[in-house]
Amino acid sequence: MATESTFVMVKPDGVRRGLVGDVISRFERKGLTLDKMRMLTIDEDLASRHYAEHVEKPFFGDLVEFITSGPVVAMQWSGDSAVSVARTLMGVTNPVESAPGTIRGDFGLVITENIVHGSDSPESAERELGLYFS
Repeated sequence: MATESTFVMVKPDGVRRGLVGDVISRFERKGLTLDKMRMLTIDEDLASRHYAEHVEKPFFGDLVEFITSGPVVAMQWSGDSAVSVARTLMGVTNPVESAPGTIRGDFGLVITENIVHGSDSPESAERELGLYFS
């Protein structure tokens, strides 16, 4: 297994609902290491860079509006296969389809407010970590 780093963010809905500790606890219990963490409110410029691959899609404006609606907690986690381990812990994007025991399966109700974001590949992890921790 390869040790790697990944980016995970507790989105504004997760922060509002007081789920930051629950999210961190699940990653720690799984065996990943929290390397960096910061709380911030994302501005439109950072949101546009974060969601650059969606800029031409009809839901882009809603994504930016939501992610800038309140504070988020941005984190760097590391460990063996950290990207795929984190994705498994989070569950699928749509909380309705996400398995019980996953973060989205246990805490999410709607796809537009699904508690967490996580990098989907080592390449996106590198890009996203650069956006939030450089």
